[in-house]
Amino acid sequence: MPPEAFAVHVAPWVWALTLIGILTVIIFDLLVIHRGDTREFTTRRAAFWSTVYIGLAVLFGLGVWAFSGGRYAAEYFGGFVTEKSLSVDNLFVFMVILTRFAVPKHAQHTVLMAGILIALVLRGLFIAAGAAALNAFTWVFVIFGVFLIWTAIGLVRGGDDDEVKENFLLRWVKRALPTSDDYEGNKIITRRDGRRMVTPLFVVIIAIGSTDVMFALDSIPAIFGLTTEPYLVFTANAFALMGLVQLYFLLGGLAEKLVYLSHGLAFILGFIGVKLILHALHEYGVSWAPDVPIWLSLSVIAGTLVATTVASLAVGRRDGAGAATPAKTQEAAAAGAGGDEDDPRALESREV
Repeated sequence: MPPEAFAVHVAPWVWALTLIGILTVIIFDLLVIHRGDTREFTTRRAAFWSTVYIGLAVLFGLGVWAFSGGRYAAEYFGGFVTEKSLSVDNLFVFMVILTRFAVPKHAQHTVLMAGILIALVLRGLFIAAGAAALNAFTWVFVIFGVFLIWTAIGLVRGGDDDEVKENFLLRWVKRALPTSDDYEGNKIITRRDGRRMVTPLFVVIIAIGSTDVMFALDSIPAIFGLTTEPYLVFTANAFALMGLVQLYFLLGGLAEKLVYLSHGLAFILGFIGVKLILHALHEYGVSWAPDVPIWLSLSVIAGTLVATTVASLAVGRRDGAGAATPAKTQEAAAAGAGGDEDDPRALESREV
């Protein structure tokens, strides 16, 4: 791969400041804003903090534009939108995990935020490995592309989304660490009979963080199809993950109404997969293989998300209206029948 593919050379001090800033925001959210807060995380609070996190992501993108130009800002925003969209799938699995472990509602924010902090560290390692492989071997783009196309086909076919399989890390934690039976507020460590042990809250945090890595297997290659700059890949992932907790509480049942979302995500993954393969062929000098520009990628991603959202909501309204009519008809018929039997005037009219 030519050197210009990684044209942005981010200084170590910029990396350091970025990591410190991201960790500061997460820790401030976890240990200061919501420390000891036993209130349920309401939709209003979720909307407010979702706005804050999206605002931070947009401000960062504008900073990229100011210091590095429109091309890299477009790559960042494309990566952020893609990661944010793919993260909706995470919400379904998070719902299953929180339900399976019967996590109290007031503790769900702490669990999700701490789990995402673990996920961010694991994704960082994955991004570093992926960037190194892409920098050394152009053919890795082909592997990433084929994997994304295969993932897209799997999304269209569907699968068992309700089953959460325990990974190795979660199984090891449950086997190696003594665990109490009950939740104790937001505590992850407690003491019973003079012995320290972790609470179920700790196990759920590990489940959230380690399960997210499975989603990174398709989302990380997808964003590498939009930008090959590790700094932009990591920051787009970080901002998408940081706002995921608030998105979880904000969307709630809305995610289930987006019936065509999986098809839209499948199309996006398939498109990026083809883009990666074409990029690899282009680098190898294949004349007919174009290098898809970032503006086209952004247009396809944004257009697909808008179309699938509108189609899903339209189908939901149509089905809701269709379901309401028979119900009302049956209710009216039952009421009419009941009324006729009980109303003496109705009986008289039938006798006449």
